Amino acid sequence: MKVSTEPVILKLGGSVITDKAADQGIVREADLLRIAKEVSEYRGKMIIVHGAGSFGHTYAKKYGLDMGFDPEGVIITHESVKKLASRVVDALNEYGVRAIAVHPMGCTVCRNGRIESMYLDNIKLMLEKGFVPVLHGDMVMDLELGACVLSGDQIVAYLAKELRITRLGLGSAEDGVLDNNGKPILEITPETFETFKHHIRGSGSTDVTGGMLGKVQELLELSKTSCITSYIFNAGKGNNTYRFLNGESIGTKISPDKRVEV
Repeated sequence: MKVSTEPVILKLGGSVITDKAADQGIVREADLLRIAKEVSEYRGKMIIVHGAGSFGHTYAKKYGLDMGFDPEGVIITHESVKKLASRVVDALNEYGVRAIAVHPMGCTVCRNGRIESMYLDNIKLMLEKGFVPVLHGDMVMDLELGACVLSGDQIVAYLAKELRITRLGLGSAEDGVLDNNGKPILEITPETFETFKHHIRGSGSTDVTGGMLGKVQELLELSKTSCITSYIFNAGKGNNTYRFLNGESIGTKISPDKRVEV
C-alpha cells in the first residue's frame, strides 16, 4: 500500500454523497459508507472537502443567497450543511479515519465571493497529529456582500495552493469531464480548454456554484498559478476513490500547459 508523506486533498461531490435533486437533505448512505471504507485503507496524510449537495444548494437557492444577503437564509443553510458534515465525519470515524469537521464559516472570510483569508494553523496541526480535517461547502462572511456561498471547489483550490499540495482529486458522479459523446476527456490544460469548453455542462440539479464547468475552471486556474495537477473522477463507482488515493491516474487529468524545453 502506497504511503505519502505529503497531504492529499480529496473532494467528495455533493452529488455523490447526497441526493442532490431532492428538495431536502438526503444522504446516500451506501455510497458514503463505501467511500469511507476506501478512505480508511489509505495511510497517508489527507484533507477531505465535501460538497453541500441537497443540504446546501436547495436552501441557498430558496433564499437567493447566490444573489444577495439574507440573514435567515445564511443561518438555515449553514446549519443544514453542518448536519451533512457531521454525518460524513461520523461515517469516516466508523472506519477509524480520525476525521474532524472544520466548518469554513468559523475560519474563512471572503471578498465578493472569493476567499480573502482562511485560518490554516489548525488544519496544519491536525495533519501533523494524524487527524483528517473535513471541510465543506458553506456559507461564510463576506467583506462586500455580507455573506456568500463558498463552494467546496474553491476551498479545494485555495488549500492546494496555500498548503502546496501535490495531489488533488475531485470525486464526482461522472467518469470525469465528458465530451459530447459522453466519453471522458483524458486531459485538459489551459491551452486546450477552449477546445472542450462548449462540451462541459453545468449541473442538471439545483447548484449555485457552477457545476462541472465551475470545477474545471477552479482547477485550471490552480494549474496556471501553482502548476498543480488534479483529477476529476467518478467516486460513485466502487474502488475509484481508493485507486485515486493510491496514485492511479483516473478520470480526467487537469494539468498545466506543456512547455517545450530549450
